[in-house]
Amino acid sequence: MKFPLLTTLSLLSALPLAAQQQDTLHRLPEVVVKSYLSKESLLRIPTAVSVLSPQQLALQQGASMVPAFNSIAGVRMEERSPGSYRLSIRGSLLRSPFGIRNVKIYMDEIPLTDAGGNTYLNLLDPVVLSGAEVLKGPDGSLFGANSGGVVRLDVLPPAGDSSRLEASVQGGSYGLFHAAAGYRQQLGNYGFQLFQGYQQADGYRRNTTMKRSYTQLGQRWEYKPGYVLKMLGFYSDLGYRTPGGLTLAQLDKDPRAARPGSMALPGAVAQKAGIYNRTVQGGLVHEAQFSPRWQHVVAVFGANTHFENPFITNYEARDENTAGFRTYLSWINKPSASPLQWRWQAGMEWQRTVSDIINYDNDNGVRGAERAADKLTAGQRFYFSRFHAQLQRWTLEAAASMNYYHYTYNRDGNTKVAFTPQLMPRLSLSYLINEQLTGRVTVSRGYSPPATAEVRASDNVINTALRPETGWNYEAGVRLLPLSRRYSLDLTGFHYCMQDAIVRKLRDNGAEFFVNAGGVNQTGIEAEGTLQLLTPRSRGLVRGLELRGSYTWSDFYFREYVSSGKNFSGNRVTGVPRTVVVSGLTMYLPKAVYVYVAHNYTSSIPLNDANSAYARGYHLMQCKAAWQLPISGKCKVSVQAGADNLLNQSYSLGNDLNAVGERYYNPAPGRTYFGGINVAL
Repeated sequence: MKFPLLTTLSLLSALPLAAQQQDTLHRLPEVVVKSYLSKESLLRIPTAVSVLSPQQLALQQGASMVPAFNSIAGVRMEERSPGSYRLSIRGSLLRSPFGIRNVKIYMDEIPLTDAGGNTYLNLLDPVVLSGAEVLKGPDGSLFGANSGGVVRLDVLPPAGDSSRLEASVQGGSYGLFHAAAGYRQQLGNYGFQLFQGYQQADGYRRNTTMKRSYTQLGQRWEYKPGYVLKMLGFYSDLGYRTPGGLTLAQLDKDPRAARPGSMALPGAVAQKAGIYNRTVQGGLVHEAQFSPRWQHVVAVFGANTHFENPFITNYEARDENTAGFRTYLSWINKPSASPLQWRWQAGMEWQRTVSDIINYDNDNGVRGAERAADKLTAGQRFYFSRFHAQLQRWTLEAAASMNYYHYTYNRDGNTKVAFTPQLMPRLSLSYLINEQLTGRVTVSRGYSPPATAEVRASDNVINTALRPETGWNYEAGVRLLPLSRRYSLDLTGFHYCMQDAIVRKLRDNGAEFFVNAGGVNQTGIEAEGTLQLLTPRSRGLVRGLELRGSYTWSDFYFREYVSSGKNFSGNRVTGVPRTVVVSGLTMYLPKAVYVYVAHNYTSSIPLNDANSAYARGYHLMQCKAAWQLPISGKCKVSVQAGADNLLNQSYSLGNDLNAVGERYYNPAPGRTYFGGINVAL
């Protein structure tokens, strides 16, 4: 679409000029990135990184992570029904019929992603998230195997001498109810946090009821200067129904319907199709600052998951147990008399996930006769090292990891499948053009082995022929970030040449399996920018006005892909919109009132590998108004109200790709409303 592209580029190119016309300097805290094992200025980071701040998260509805992550260029998050998250970074969702794969996610130093490559992000209550950093593109230098990217979540409050009790209640359309309460206290060098959240929703379509109860405990104890022991643990009980996809004719007839039955198979309502997940996960992190130059960090973690999935064709039950550790050593050299400053890190991460999987007949939502039972053990370990140096205006990073991955299964004896160890290097270089502008280039290698759910998909076949995805990524970018924060710009262009892309297929009965599709070329442009149209002031009707925008252009196509005698080479990669433009305007008014309006344009999306069916493009608009009541004392009370999909667009926030019978569509609700109250002491 030419109009969104020209509009966005015009806006971003105007940022410095518009800001220079403002007279008063308004300095904000420096933006720092913590994902690279130390706090570093975002301006000098030589890679593509996006940061979700607490302020940005507070602008969103609060009951879903989707709008916040979709505001980031290159990121696509979907929620086909309440609680059913999918997430991709610079890629398609071909590998993820549900859940998250090919993206590594960490909570502090603790991986949320298990050894089998799966991440249950939907277990977390959205309110517990206080910030996030997204590292785009393959970055296995510190985080192991992936070709999509890495997400680091902040779920613990920063250390500080304070105590705080906070509670919130929110309601909305289609039975939405969300309540959360948290308490944190700092007693000298010991900090404590307890959080409890509960959410339920009826959903727009039939068979979309969702309930989640989430409890999190965190502690931070600096038992002597420079030595810190942290604990993080949570328990989540999540259940939601899955309505299934509709054909275009079924969508036009009744968009609120669940997948109907047929002569061959019953429907989603009759089978009580859904997901039920009870997980307890936690870990300990120890940080030891031996000296101003030497630091050692070690984390041990584990998780237990009981997972059930009554589906149209079968009933699957899984018990998963994960254990692992992560450790690294840092050396920092900052000589006062030398212009060269450098740091070096080296470490390793090890994980093991054991999955006991049993499939039964699904007798109207009840386990029937046993069909298949397997025990799969996924094991991975990687060793990593990173060298970071700054010499005046230059920043150089050279990093690499050596990755080992295998899985074993017990069908017809105990069989081990081990992949060849893979080196994932990354070389990044940036140059500080002036005090607010840097240019950067990066070359990195991606590597992503098949996940457990791809090796043993719902067709109950152990697919030992599935190969890992690999490829080389080349990118260049510029980052504009002055101290005043009046404006900012981050522009990136990349080309990722992938081999052996993993693609989901479906058998005639709806059971899924995965194949290697050959080569895929991923070329794209990502731009993010902010502009203070009106700097904060104490007088007038409008006290502040801030514009934030992002633009994503994705030219992704199959390079070599032949399947079942059909040649899909040259086709667009399934599930990827060519253009996404997101913008948000925040207006600050007197009496502690603000209004936030956001717009998301997403272009058409190919729904199958043949590119014979497309989902139409759509425009989403969201608004929210909040008011902090004028109450004196330590108690702070704020109320909020808003609406989603103001234009009442007909669209699917998540499609079933390559669906049998052309059941691609998962209709999202039209215009919806929400409101709530927050109390803090």
